[in-house]
Amino acid sequence: MSDMSKAPIAVIIMGVSGSGKSSIGEKMAALRGQYFVEGDALHPAANVEKMSKGIPLTDEDRWPWLDLIGQQIAASLAKGQAIAVSCSALKRSYRERLRAAAGGHLYFVYLDGSKELLTKRMGERKGHFMPASLLESQLQTLEVPTGEPGVVTVGIDDTVDGIVEAALKGLDAIR
Repeated sequence: MSDMSKAPIAVIIMGVSGSGKSSIGEKMAALRGQYFVEGDALHPAANVEKMSKGIPLTDEDRWPWLDLIGQQIAASLAKGQAIAVSCSALKRSYRERLRAAAGGHLYFVYLDGSKELLTKRMGERKGHFMPASLLESQLQTLEVPTGEPGVVTVGIDDTVDGIVEAALKGLDAIR
């Protein structure tokens, strides 16, 4: 595996709720010495309240949140620090906004899984504000990043270690 630490990079671990963004992102960041940001922790209280009530977010709800994530990425890269962030990044317009904030130096790991597997995983989670009822709206909103630059797609029907290994190999291959 090549050394991704030659220049600090920013990676968004993306996908719908239940895809494993946090678990995969934390492990990837730890293995590569990157700073990890849990994107959900940057949601304004109003967004968390809406989602907790089973109300899907609108683009207007998401823009300030995406801007905060973009600011975190830009600040980290400005300090020469590699960063990994968990963020659903469901639409291409969201990803373009994040790419712009990062000065274009941004990679995505898209965690792809079946609705059945995602539903099962969400049902097994404890203490998360996002109810399983919102999975359908996320799947309807999702614009799969096929063909976009700097994107690695990894299936989630493996262990965390297997998914992380596939993601890192994919990132190494496109850098």
